[in-house]
Order: sequence, then C-alpha cells, then structure tokens
Amino acid sequence: MNRRSLFRSAAALLGVSAAGGTVAARAGRNRYYDGPVSDHFDGVRFFNPEGQAPKGFRDLLRWRFGPRPEDWPEEVTLSGTAKPAERVQDLTVTMVGHATLLIQTAGINILTDPFWSGRASPMTFAGPKRAVAPGIAFGDLPPVDIVLLTHNHYDHLDLATLRRLKAVHDPLVITPLGNDALVSPTGLRCQAVDWGQSVEAGPLTVHCTPCHHWSARGVGDRSMALWGGFVVTGPAGTILHIGDTGFDGGRPYRGLDRFGPLRLAILPIGAYEPRWFMRDQHQNPDEAVQGLLLSGAAHAIGHHWGTIQLTDEARTAPLTALQEALARHAVAPDRFRAQAPGDTWDVPPITT
Repeated sequence: MNRRSLFRSAAALLGVSAAGGTVAARAGRNRYYDGPVSDHFDGVRFFNPEGQAPKGFRDLLRWRFGPRPEDWPEEVTLSGTAKPAERVQDLTVTMVGHATLLIQTAGINILTDPFWSGRASPMTFAGPKRAVAPGIAFGDLPPVDIVLLTHNHYDHLDLATLRRLKAVHDPLVITPLGNDALVSPTGLRCQAVDWGQSVEAGPLTVHCTPCHHWSARGVGDRSMALWGGFVVTGPAGTILHIGDTGFDGGRPYRGLDRFGPLRLAILPIGAYEPRWFMRDQHQNPDEAVQGLLLSGAAHAIGHHWGTIQLTDEARTAPLTALQEALARHAVAPDRFRAQAPGDTWDVPPITT
C-alpha cells in the first residue's frame, strides 16, 4: 500500500480528520452511550486511566511524511481453508484472519471480531484491502452461538459480516459499552458490558476486562464507545482474548489470576510500526510475549497480522519478531503460535 493510501486508512481508523484537527475535540455529546461518569468515562468519552491518549493530526502528518512503509503482496494464496467440526467439547481454535478466530469449547462456537469483507473501511471501493482470503469460507462455518466484539474500528466491527451472521446464525453479540448502538441496526441480539461485568452464556461466562486502546468510526465519535478484552471461563479452561491493545506497562495482563489459570491467551502481534506512533495503542510481538508471561497463560495464539496492511511493517515481520522474542524470553516456540488463516489448533491442556 502506498503512503497516501495508508495515511487515509489510518486517518479513518484513528478517528483523525485529514482536513485538520482531532475529531474528539469537536464532539460535545456521545451518540452511542449515555451513562454515568466513571474512572474510565468522563461523560462524553471513554479513556485509559493513567494511560496515553491516541495520537493527533500533527503526529499523523509526521508519520505520513516519514519513511515509506514496507510493500505487501496484493494477494496471498491460501494453501487451503478449514472446515471445522460442528461442535467441540474441549478447546479448538481456527484462524479466519486478522482478529477473527473461531473458538470452539464446551459445545459452544464463538467468533471474535468477525470480518469476511474485502476491505476494513466504511467504503467498498477504498480503504485497507485484505491480502488473504478468510481461512474459513463463510458457508463452512459451524453454528455460531456468540460473537465477541472488542471495539468499533472497521477492522474489528464489520457491519456487512454481522448482517450475514444475523441472517444465517443469529448469534448473541457481547461487546463493550456503546458498540451496541452500532450493532442494533443489524437486528442481532446484543449485550453491552462495562469493564468488570460478565455475561452468562450456557456453560460459559464471558467477562469484559480492561485493555489500552481507543475507538472511532469516523468524524466526531472518537472514544465514544468502549474497548475491552474478554476472559471466557468454562469447563475446558479459561481463555483470554484481546483484539487490540497497547502494552501499557503490562496492565492489561495483571490481576487475571482471579479467573483461575489461563489455558490460552489470544493476543495481537501486528500493526506496530513505527513505534513512536503506534507504541501506546498497539503492542509489538516482544510485548505480546511479555503479556503471555505476565498473564501466566499456558499457551498463546498471535493474531492481528498478515491480512490487511494498517501500518509500516512488512507482512511477515511479526512472525520473525515473535520468534526472536520467544528466544529472548526463553519461551518454548510451541507455547506461542502465530496462526495463519486456515490453521486449526487443538490447544493442549494445562500441565503442571
């Protein structure tokens, strides 16, 4: 992707107006959520307590006129697509692409941030274009029971895919506060949760946990819907899923022991360069490995890489950086896998 296209894509995803100024500064009312002030909501916008706000327009311009991003291939051929089992009682995870994974556990099928569209954009003709097809064809999905929607950026909240899921599967959507206003027009059932709140879903309990990020769909709505991670507890073990986060000194990974031992952590490892611009909101592979260690998870899957180009690093750079980080932190390579679209993993049990 050329610098101009990447700049425009980032402007939309970051909620920064390419005409100048930060859109949040011009917004005086929250269009998605009307709730009480809290330690992470000021009455109009959500924020990261003691954390960093996302960059503004001047920084975006600095990035725009900085070094050229690495070239990505226009298209990457899949070696094959997965055809998952209808139900799994233990724990199996299949990568669809980017932040979309199929988690099958305790007889329940969960999709994270489902994205089957050709672009992560409000437009069908412009914006970040997927370089690799979904690792599961939409028609090969098993019955989808739950969608975990982490935040409202276009590469995570894809309304076209949600409408398709409504028509075929009608799952329950669980998402942080404010995103339910965006989901509502699809007709899907939606449960909005704050950090620290939980939803019972059959044999599973879904807990919303803090992470360090932000939100925006366009001009005027920056940080007006909440972002978060999820911890899923159930009979086959506990799973942490984070769609996007900055490392934030490790805070997203602290205190998770209250949910019991983590069998699996699903963590973002891509969209991290240049570091001066992305550091606060997108962790890199080394920080993801540190997050694995802080969380105490037995196993990890890396996602948010290799499907759509959002930042400067090469398509496969996160894979190399992850292997280097695992060696640096003396973590066995089999413990942390960066799944490619179509890869399926029967996650091993926790061993003492």
